[in-house]
Amino acid sequence: MEQEQQGPRPQTDIYEQFRQLNAKEFGGTMVPFLVEVWIRSLELHFQYLEMRDGDRVRCATYKFRDDASLWWEGAAHGVDLDTLTWSQFKEIFYNKYFSADVRGRLTREFMSLRQGDSTVAEFIRKFDRGCHSVPLIVRDVAQKLRHFMDGQRPTLHWDVMLMRPASYDEAITCAFQRSKL
Repeated sequence: MEQEQQGPRPQTDIYEQFRQLNAKEFGGTMVPFLVEVWIRSLELHFQYLEMRDGDRVRCATYKFRDDASLWWEGAAHGVDLDTLTWSQFKEIFYNKYFSADVRGRLTREFMSLRQGDSTVAEFIRKFDRGCHSVPLIVRDVAQKLRHFMDGQRPTLHWDVMLMRPASYDEAITCAFQRSKL
């Protein structure tokens, strides 16, 4: 039986490889969640292709359509495209499509998020989306767990607390179990 060879992938055009992955286009939506999903999906492609910064910027802007394409046409005049890093590009991009004001509003909404009449699944979905707005909570495991627990309906909160979850994932499992009783 012949073994597969290990080692670097064959050298083919990185732009052709990117094109074949069929990354989503970006038309200029101002919906923060969709903006973030688009950037994260591109980053998965870039990581897979082990792509360099300059290539990342070129590939991302290649996927601009409609309003985003028009915006980039003007924004590109203010930067040196030969030295623009991916981080710098994202900063410019987020300033347009996910501004500091919007991030601040989403942070305030997340910090005051409560389950209320929502189902456990709806609350978890809102909580997970909100975590992207407040990265400091996501990085602090204990704080994330505490914020999730504090946002639950009081009766569910106490039931889950009695189960003593040690992590966010355990708290989710406990919340689902207790909500079905």
